[in-house]
Amino acid sequence: MERTTLFVDVLLPLPVPGVFTYRVPRDMNQNVSIGKRVVVQFGRSKIYTALIHKIHQTPPQEHIPKYILSVLDNYPVVNAKQFDFWKWISEYYMSTLGEVMNVALPSALKLASESKIVIHPEFDGDLTSLNEKEYLIAEALEMQSSLSLSEVSDIVDQKKIIPLIKNLIEKRVILTHEEIQHRYKPKSETYIYLSDEYKDEAKLKAVFDDLEKRAFKQLELLLSFIHITKFPSEAEKKISRPELLSKANASAGQLNALVKKGVFFTSLEQKSRLPEVDAEKKATDINLSEDQNNALTQIREGFNNKDVALLHGVTSSGKTEIYIKLIDEVISSGKQVLYLLPEIALTTQIISRLRKYFGDRIGIYHSKYSNNERFEVWDNVLNNIKQKDGGSANYQVILGPRSALFLPYKDLGLIIIDEEHDASYKQYDPAPRYNARDSAIYLARLHNAKTLLGSATPSLESYYNTQINKYSLVELFTRYGDISLPEVLVVDIKEESRKRKMKSYFSEILLDTIEQVLNDDEQIIIFQNRRGFSPRLECESCNWTPECKNCDVTLVYHKHFNNLRCHYCGYSTRVPEKCPVCSDTKILMRGFGTEKIEDELSVFFPDAKIVRMDLDTTRSKNSYQRIITDFEDRKINILVGTQMVTKGLDFDNVSIVGVLNADNMINFPDFRSFERSFQILAQVSGRAGRKKKGKVIIQTYKPQHMVIENVITNNYSGMYLSQLKERQTFKYPPFHRLIQLKLKHKDPKVLNQGASELAKQLRDKFGKRVLGPEYPLVSRIKNLYLKNILIKIEKGISVSKEKEIISKEIEEFRKHSDCKQVRVQVDVDPV
Repeated sequence: MERTTLFVDVLLPLPVPGVFTYRVPRDMNQNVSIGKRVVVQFGRSKIYTALIHKIHQTPPQEHIPKYILSVLDNYPVVNAKQFDFWKWISEYYMSTLGEVMNVALPSALKLASESKIVIHPEFDGDLTSLNEKEYLIAEALEMQSSLSLSEVSDIVDQKKIIPLIKNLIEKRVILTHEEIQHRYKPKSETYIYLSDEYKDEAKLKAVFDDLEKRAFKQLELLLSFIHITKFPSEAEKKISRPELLSKANASAGQLNALVKKGVFFTSLEQKSRLPEVDAEKKATDINLSEDQNNALTQIREGFNNKDVALLHGVTSSGKTEIYIKLIDEVISSGKQVLYLLPEIALTTQIISRLRKYFGDRIGIYHSKYSNNERFEVWDNVLNNIKQKDGGSANYQVILGPRSALFLPYKDLGLIIIDEEHDASYKQYDPAPRYNARDSAIYLARLHNAKTLLGSATPSLESYYNTQINKYSLVELFTRYGDISLPEVLVVDIKEESRKRKMKSYFSEILLDTIEQVLNDDEQIIIFQNRRGFSPRLECESCNWTPECKNCDVTLVYHKHFNNLRCHYCGYSTRVPEKCPVCSDTKILMRGFGTEKIEDELSVFFPDAKIVRMDLDTTRSKNSYQRIITDFEDRKINILVGTQMVTKGLDFDNVSIVGVLNADNMINFPDFRSFERSFQILAQVSGRAGRKKKGKVIIQTYKPQHMVIENVITNNYSGMYLSQLKERQTFKYPPFHRLIQLKLKHKDPKVLNQGASELAKQLRDKFGKRVLGPEYPLVSRIKNLYLKNILIKIEKGISVSKEKEIISKEIEEFRKHSDCKQVRVQVDVDPV
C-alpha cells in the first residue's frame, strides 16, 4: 500500500513574510497537526521551532523541501481562532505573521537560536552502525549531558552539520534538546502520606506506644501529621514535606526515620506555581446602587443591538462592581471572559478584588510572571487542566495587560477593556505595533462575543463611535455612595514664585494641606510625570549639559544609583566632578523627577513614610504588589509616582492629590496632548476622596488654560467638542486614519537621501496626504538617526488597498541599492 507524502506550511518566529514548506517524514505522518510545534532547519545551520499552519500534499515547485526534524507536541498549542486573529493583526498592522507569532507565544514555547542535542533515552549504546563523525558526536554526548550545534561543529570540524544531526535523529541515537522543551520545568513538591498499613487503628496505636518509649520526637511528628490532615477521614490526606517539618518543628532526620520504618511514604508530585485562592463571596452579594443598576440594564440592552458598548463612568462610580456582575453572568453560561488593563499595577490591585468573587476561576497573565508561570496559564486556558482537590477547574476569567490577548481562548463571551483610553494599550516595539483595545474588538468578533469599554475619560475615537451609533453608550455620572467629586484647586506657580511662597517645588497651600492631612492620619498621592532625581545637569558657567552617547537626549541624574542615565537606551555614566568643557566645578541640577520629590518631601515631613512608585522602583516581580498593599494597609503616608498612580487605582484613605507641574503634558507637541492632559489630570484627580470628598491641588504656570478649566469642572464633553473640531480641521483621527513610517540609519546622509526618495514615491501615489519626512523630537536613539513620514487616509477609502500600495512602495524602496540598508518601520494608528 502506497504511503501518503505530506507537506506542512510552517510559521517561524522571524520577521520574514509568508510561510515555509517542509516535508514530513512518513513515520511522523500521524503526529503532525495544525497548531503543533515542529523543529525545522532554517538556512544552513539554524534550527528553529515552527508552528504548523497548514498540512497538504502539494510539493513546492521552486525548491526541494527539507524534512521537519521532529514534532514537539502531543496536542496543538495554538488553535484555529488564534491563527485567524494573528492573520488579522498581521494584515491590519502591516507586519509579518512571524512577528505576530513571536509576540504572541510565551517564551517557554519558543526555541532560542542555539539549539542543543542529547542522547536518545531509548539508545542502547550500540555504536557499530555509526560512521566516524557520528561516532565522535555520540562519544562526546556520553561525557556531556548536551551539546550545542556550534560545539558539534567544532567536534567534527565541519560547518555543515545538519545532515549529521538528521542521520543521528533517524537512527534514534540523539534527540534535539530544545530549550523550548526544557524552558518549561514543572514545579515539583515532595508530599508525605501515611502508609496504608498504619491506617488501621490498632497498628497505629502500636506504633504510638513504640515511638513513645524509643523516639518521642518522631511520635510528636506523627501526631502533628494526624492533627494537620485530620486523620481519619475518607479522603486521601497528604501534606508537603516543608510544611510538615515547619508546622511540626521537626528535623529532616526524624521524618526520614519514619519513612524508613514504613510509617510514612513520600511522593514527588507536580505542583502549580500559581496561587490557589477560594472565593469568599458571590457576585449576588453585591448590592448595586440605582444608578449602577440602570447602567447594567443599559449595557445588556446595548448588547442586544451592538457588539461594543462604552461605559463612561466618572472615577469611583462603581464600574468594577458592574464588571463583576457581567463576568458572573458570562461564566455562568460556560463562556470565558478576558479583562484587559493597561498597567500591571492595576492588575495587582484588581485581582485581589475579583478573586473574592471568582477564586481560582480567575487567572493572571503578564510580563512580571516568569516564563514557567506564563506557560502554566497558557496551558490551563488551552486544556482546562488545572487540578484541585481531585477535581478539574479552569480559568474562566483572564486578567492582564495587552499580552493577555494572545492566550488560546476557545469560547470567549465577553471582553472588558478597562481604562480603554490609555496609551499603554499600544505596542511600540517590537512589531506588530498593535493597539490592544482595537485588536480586542476584532478578537471578540471572532468568538461572537461582546466588548465592553470602560473609562472615566474615554478616548475621542471611542466616544465618537458612540455618537455615530457604532457603539452603544452608557453613562454613569454619580460616584458610588453619592460621594462628591473632589474639589480642584489650581495654583499659579508664576504668581507663587513672585510672592516667594514656593518652597522648593511645592506651593504653600500644598504643603499646608499635606501637613493637615497627615495630622488627620489620611494619605496623599503626589503626581510628577518624570522619574529620576533631576532631568538634567547644567554647568553654571558655559551651560554644558551631559548627553547620551547613543541618543540625542540629555542624561537624567538618579540619586539612588548616583549616576546619569539615558531613559531611551539605558546608557549610564558617573556624575562628572567638573565640566569637561570649561572645567568649572559648579554643575547645577535643573528640573525635578519623582526621586527628587521623594527626597524633598522627606525634609518637610521627616516623620512621614514616603514611597515612590515609578519604573525604577517597580522592576522586580512583586514590587507593584508590595507598594500597593502597603499603601492600602496605610503603612505609607505619601505615595509619589508617575502615570502609574493615575490609572484606576482605588484607595479609600487618600484625601489629597497633588499635581506638581501640569504644563509638561499640556505643552507636548502632539495633536493628542490636550486630550491626554485632560485624561491624566482627571484620572489622577479621581484618586482623591473615594470615601469622602477629597481635594486636588494642581500646580501650573497656565491656570487659565482650557484643559485646566475642563478638569476643574469635569467637563469631558467640552474637551471632546473642542478637540473634535480641531481634528476635523487638521485631518486627524477620528476623521482620518494615520500610518507613520519611521526610517532609521546610522548615517544621517543616507537616511536623509532615503527618506526623501521614499516620501517622493509616496507623494506620487497619495499627493498632499503625505507629510514629511521630518526629524522627531528625539532624532537619534541607540546610534540610529530617525526620520518620520506621516500618511493621512480619509475615512471611507479602502484602507486595505492603501496599505497594499504603501507596502509595494516600501518593497520597491528596499530594492534600491543606495537605500536598502535604511530600516523602515510601519506604525498603523500611531498614538
